[in-house]
Amino acid sequence: MIEVDVRRRLDRFTLDVRFACAETGVVALFGRSGAGKTTVINMLAGLERPDSGRIVVAGRTLFDSARGIDVAPEHRRLGYVFQDGRLFPHLSVRGNLRYGIRGRHDAERRIGFDQVVGLLGLEGLLDRRPHRLSGGECQRVAIGRALLASPRLLLMDEPLASLDAPRKDEILSFIEQLRDELAIPIVYVSHIMDEVIRLADEMVVLSDGRVAAVGPVEEMTSRLDLRPLTGRYEAGAVLATRIEAHDDGFDLTYLTFPGGRLSVSRLDLPVGAKLRVRIRARDVSLALEAPRRSSMLNVFSGAVVDISSEPGSQVDVLLDVGNPEEKSSLWARITRKSAHQLGLAPGTPVYALVKAVAVDRHSLGRAFAAGRFKGT
Repeated sequence: MIEVDVRRRLDRFTLDVRFACAETGVVALFGRSGAGKTTVINMLAGLERPDSGRIVVAGRTLFDSARGIDVAPEHRRLGYVFQDGRLFPHLSVRGNLRYGIRGRHDAERRIGFDQVVGLLGLEGLLDRRPHRLSGGECQRVAIGRALLASPRLLLMDEPLASLDAPRKDEILSFIEQLRDELAIPIVYVSHIMDEVIRLADEMVVLSDGRVAAVGPVEEMTSRLDLRPLTGRYEAGAVLATRIEAHDDGFDLTYLTFPGGRLSVSRLDLPVGAKLRVRIRARDVSLALEAPRRSSMLNVFSGAVVDISSEPGSQVDVLLDVGNPEEKSSLWARITRKSAHQLGLAPGTPVYALVKAVAVDRHSLGRAFAAGRFKGT
């Protein structure tokens, strides 16, 4: 378990954070800028000291103000990847990577130099200095250096913040490999929902130095009360799915989930692969009757669970779709007038309509490690 219960007085507020989560997979610290995410991860690393509290990772106490315990950063066995990489400019890529091995006995090493180089595709970069690397290459080296420190836990503080879109996708793919192939637990700081949905298993939502909610990503994204923190415009459901089949004739892929079968544009992944799929609320329409002739390939029967109540022309409708034994949540964003004309209220039976081309391919979570996938 990762257990954090810390307090510290800051300029804008007093940070008071308490959460516990599994020491497996990826835990995302999510919140707007200034919510306290970096302060929390720095406390985990030992770079900032809480005024009071306790931090425990995998049963080892790293900080306990009551008992006078404050393990030095270099003895915490935690790897840290910063926003800007922070490579040593006077060392080559090889030298930066080998710096991570310093002070580690052979018995402590979880991953070898050649394995890191191959995993992160650094073979052709070893003799270069940091000033000759792109932003994405610098971050790959920084990740490799952190891995070679043989960490029990890898901390990543918005590692994609300074990268353009193609480089972000490149680094996300490498982080997915770390998650799935090396099974190194990661605490990942971000304020970008797409990154969290693609990578994380659990999500800690922070706001003004407090924990607003903790839980699986699928659950956090389905809560109407968290929309002010998770982002209303980008709001949507996250579904755990599995590839059932490919339709080569129409370039489609069929995904199964507890709510039914979802048709999406063709994915270059094998049958049986597990994916987390995001469906934005603005891409879901509602009907009281099943359409007989429609271009919509995805039609799911369900019922209204809740309807947002804030003023404005739009409302968000939370739905349960699927059979009574196995349900999944979807959101729909429709006009207030449409909700009135349909007579929507909690319990109203409805059909949810989703365009196959609307499924957000950019925030598809890749194949998950065995035993950690909360899906079908």
